[in-house]
Amino acid sequence: MFRFKRSQRVQELIHEEISKLIQHGLKDPRIGFVTVTRIELSDDLKNARVYVSIMGSEEERESSIEGLNSAKGYLRSCLGKNLYLKRIPELHFKLDAAADHVEKITKIIGDWNHE
Repeated sequence: MFRFKRSQRVQELIHEEISKLIQHGLKDPRIGFVTVTRIELSDDLKNARVYVSIMGSEEERESSIEGLNSAKGYLRSCLGKNLYLKRIPELHFKLDAAADHVEKITKIIGDWNHE
């Protein structure tokens, strides 16, 4: 029988909660259109890398990452209230370069199809 590691289950829960919180709970004007693409949680559940895709210019992306980093404490406290975990991991926001790559390829294919 296949069993998930606990960190994978927690990773999915954190992904879902952070996505909801970013969409509905953050009022920081620096944060633009942000999508959580994936979470990498350490096996000891102490650290979580939160990969995000951000629509907009390079300046808007940097501004959104700053806003997310300043909201870490708020996000962790909300996770603590919503998830029943002994320890809430430290959050580390990273821009997901893979999402940008997919976006560029999609644009190239779209342009190619219109020729």
